[in-house]
Amino acid sequence: MSRPELEAASDALREAADVASPALADDLVEKAETVADLATRNEGPDHGRLARLEHALRELAERGSADVADRVDRALDHVKEYRKTVEGV
Repeated sequence: MSRPELEAASDALREAADVASPALADDLVEKAETVADLATRNEGPDHGRLARLEHALRELAERGSADVADRVDRALDHVKEYRKTVEGV
């Protein structure tokens, strides 16, 4: 099953990696791959997993330049939009 909001978040993280320092770019690509995996799993991530992801994205945004932060914030917005569709808490 495809989850377009998570796919868009992964894309935004890859864009952030393109303008980030090498060390931060590696972390962004790793997180982009994680989000892409979450987008295609049979079962989507639960609220706890999404909360941890949101926290990690905020930390990545703080480590980067304004350009990086803008792209990571866009990824975070996509994750939040997806999270609105998750049942539970």
